[in-house]
Amino acid sequence: MAFLSGSIGFERFRIVGNQVKDFGEAHLETLKEFSAGAFEPSSAESTQVGFLGGTHLFDQSFDFDKNIIHGALHCGVRIDTNQIPAAIRKAWLQMELANIMAEHPERRPNKAQRQEAKEAVEQRCETEAASGKYHRMAQFPILWDAQSNMLYFGGSNGSACGHCADLLARAFEIELERVSVGWLARSWAERTKRVDAFESLSPSMFHPAHTGADAAWANMDSPLPDYLGNEFLLWLWHTLENDTDTIKLSDKSDVTIMFAKTLALECPNGESGKEMIMAEMPTRLPEALEAISSGKLPRKAGLILVRHSQQYELTLQAESFSVTGAKLQADDEAEGHAILESRIDAIRNLNETLDLLFESFCQLRCSFEWSKRVEKIGKWISPAKPGKQRPAA
Repeated sequence: MAFLSGSIGFERFRIVGNQVKDFGEAHLETLKEFSAGAFEPSSAESTQVGFLGGTHLFDQSFDFDKNIIHGALHCGVRIDTNQIPAAIRKAWLQMELANIMAEHPERRPNKAQRQEAKEAVEQRCETEAASGKYHRMAQFPILWDAQSNMLYFGGSNGSACGHCADLLARAFEIELERVSVGWLARSWAERTKRVDAFESLSPSMFHPAHTGADAAWANMDSPLPDYLGNEFLLWLWHTLENDTDTIKLSDKSDVTIMFAKTLALECPNGESGKEMIMAEMPTRLPEALEAISSGKLPRKAGLILVRHSQQYELTLQAESFSVTGAKLQADDEAEGHAILESRIDAIRNLNETLDLLFESFCQLRCSFEWSKRVEKIGKWISPAKPGKQRPAA
């Protein structure tokens, strides 16, 4: 069961509507009602979505001990697709046109001949779909935490997220709100009454090549400043290199941080490309410093976090704050069901640590001190002249 063992990866969603204090038998009955059924081939191309018990691809059993753990509902979502791939459709169409034009290969097919070819392809698609040859199944774990009113989706596939959201809306009458960096920043601003400062934010210019415009990868349709994720990772990198590797959080706890194993960077103007660095300490390598000196910004980073004597190792995606490859420290004293409960606590604590760390950045980002920090970071990433050291911040 994905969230309950091994390394994990997820995106987070806030539950909107029908908030739950405790899960019970009614929720299990709903899972059964909307469970993934047996696949029945038909001539119509389709997508079917249903819940799974979470153990394997055909697990349709739900019970309290297995699916409700420490105030959280754990199960799976199976997505069955029975669709002919677009590349195959295109190939069949070209084959049909070639057969129709075999006697006059020098001519181009007219409108009627193209329509004839399309109809032949549609007929073939119906036959192939009915055979089940193109039936595919995919399983994604979900963890619905009543304590934080948060849902963890174990995947990064956009269409799969959409199918999961639709299923939850039909089954439990809830909506999901994606928890991106911009969402976290807005939530922090609302809680701390810093909305005016939040709404006046604009992208920082750390490098002379930056125009201050939205990054090439930014979602122009989103009102949320997800570019703050790139600035957060750069700030964190600068802080660890020049100030301290331990940051005091708002709850008075400390988190010790290290960049590890993975670092992905990209030019925000879409000019100098991307760079992926794999090493034990990637931010210490010359190519990493050269990348930020050329104007690239971090988009993904491997991190090791230590808080409350618990260590977490993960890869964090800057804009979405999605997590991949997270390794959670096991509770060596836990036994039986307590092992699963400690696992749920570890997931909660990991996300609390990430959120508190990001809030420390937001506190600085929405203050008058940020302009001074931007200047320091700008000097730090400026290309060093031959024979001179890189300027210290």
